[in-house]
Amino acid sequence: MTLRYAAITDRLYDLGGDKWALHNAARARKAAGETIIDLTIGEPDVPTDPGLVEECVKALRAGRTRYSNGRGEVNLIEALIETYAHRFPDITSDNILCFPGTQTALFAIIQALAESGDGVLIGDPYYATYEGVVQATGAHVQPVPLRMEHNFELQASDLAAAITADSKVLLLNTPHNPTGAVLSRQTLQELGALCIEHNLWIVCDEVYESLTFGTPFASPLEIPALRERTIVTSSISKTFAATGFRSGWTIGPVELSRRILPISETMLFGNQPFIADMTEAALRGSFDTAERMRIAFDRRAHMIHETLSDSPVLSTALPQGGMFIMIDVANTGLDGETFAWRLLEDFGVAVMPGSSFGATATSLVRLALTVPDEVLHSAVKSMIDFRVPRTFP
Repeated sequence: MTLRYAAITDRLYDLGGDKWALHNAARARKAAGETIIDLTIGEPDVPTDPGLVEECVKALRAGRTRYSNGRGEVNLIEALIETYAHRFPDITSDNILCFPGTQTALFAIIQALAESGDGVLIGDPYYATYEGVVQATGAHVQPVPLRMEHNFELQASDLAAAITADSKVLLLNTPHNPTGAVLSRQTLQELGALCIEHNLWIVCDEVYESLTFGTPFASPLEIPALRERTIVTSSISKTFAATGFRSGWTIGPVELSRRILPISETMLFGNQPFIADMTEAALRGSFDTAERMRIAFDRRAHMIHETLSDSPVLSTALPQGGMFIMIDVANTGLDGETFAWRLLEDFGVAVMPGSSFGATATSLVRLALTVPDEVLHSAVKSMIDFRVPRTFP
């Protein structure tokens, strides 16, 4: 007799670690002693500030290791109210939920908003885990093309063309991973008008908020007409180079937050008080981690853009934020997947194939800007030196 599985295991069967196959292969080769330039993931190349680490250690020593509650530690919620008050003047603790990072937050949000038969509109390319978060509910992704000629900024006309009777949620990410696009306030207003017209929820992943390169950051929370249908999520992972601490939150309407809370409690029932204390210190402190990363990533993106400006086969759009840059390799005659694996094989340079981020990105590869300038320049030089003719047995 064959044992049976829940349908979610089929829906997610190839939407987990499989998207990171090249990254995993590169890490394995590096562990075996090979010299690999790893540009696959957004792991900041600066350490977590020692002051924040000490806050975490201090909280541990003070015994902040017991159960929390489902919504979040009071001190952290108060810090989040102060942080978001300029954007959402009426914010209270009822608008806030704390999570171990944005990934769990997004999972809980989409569980609360979508189900079988619903459509979730997402700009394509999109972050690799978004598809799984959507399909876990039985809903389906409705891709909206992000075009290099528009610097990958989501266009209202493209969103309008993608909306159907099934559409229920618009999932945004600004600054955008993987493209680095930053949505302007005007664009958010145009997208928001469509969401009002078609009665769509807006979910906005703002984890890269502090890493913009001259383009002002804007949030749908800043637009009063959108607040009743908007929930945003963020974390300390990128802003404070604290990816492993897993500390995030959501800011959204009171009723939506109330409905998400039991989902969060069923999964987690609270996160760690000692990490909440560290997160409070991060939000209320004056740390320069994000500014140092922002300057470095902006400089590196310009370096790559200028280095490739004379390339007859490689092209790129200058990102406006985040920690990645996309390169179009179509003129090599290869798709991004083949190019990336060949680059790893021939030069020991690991980049992410665009196909990991959606159908629109099949001719692209993504480079992380999170290695020293000279290492990144060496990797780009390898891409320029890449020669297509090569056959495998």
